[in-house]
Amino acid sequence: MKFIFRLSVLLSVFVLLAASVAVAAKKPKKSRKDQVVTISTSQGDIRLILFDQTPLHKANFLKLAESGFYTGTTFHRIIPEFMIQGGDANSKDAEPGNDGMGSPGEATIPAEILPELKHKYGAVAAARQGDFVNPQRASSGSQFYIVQNHNGVPHLDGQYTVFGQVISGLDVIDKIATQPKGARDRPTTDIKMTVKVEKLKKKKITQLYGYTYE
Repeated sequence: MKFIFRLSVLLSVFVLLAASVAVAAKKPKKSRKDQVVTISTSQGDIRLILFDQTPLHKANFLKLAESGFYTGTTFHRIIPEFMIQGGDANSKDAEPGNDGMGSPGEATIPAEILPELKHKYGAVAAARQGDFVNPQRASSGSQFYIVQNHNGVPHLDGQYTVFGQVISGLDVIDKIATQPKGARDRPTTDIKMTVKVEKLKKKKITQLYGYTYE
């Protein structure tokens, strides 16, 4: 009887250990590294990180940035005390009238609107078509905007996907927002961007830019 009892105890312990290992195996490991995206313009460099909480938008933006898609596009719409917008492939051509219109049949990204991700100063968010044609609030496949208002724009919270945050170059956003502009809030002089991606340890990102990961 003692042998059977001990065997039963050992089996119970084994089952518990196996269950613990299984749970640990399922739990994804947090990466110690992250990508820093640098947007270089005539007004200076803007550096940002993209949120893991919005994986579809993060993967899409990184894919476009690493492929060179954004290089040569412009910040085609600027509104002081609000935001600067860019990323449209049309802004690469010589026709300013189509900037911001996007390409016909361009794929969209499903909304990843989360209550904890706010439109604060320096927030990076996806542009999209209005609710009347886009009730699902799906995002543009490439166009994005950066909040320039120092107090944020909370009236947009819950309506557009915020998927990143500027960690360096907030002053550059301010400079871009105050450039001379004409019709449709388009700068009179093209503000072209070059975009690159660099993978760094999160600890290094915190040291360099003061950004704290939760």
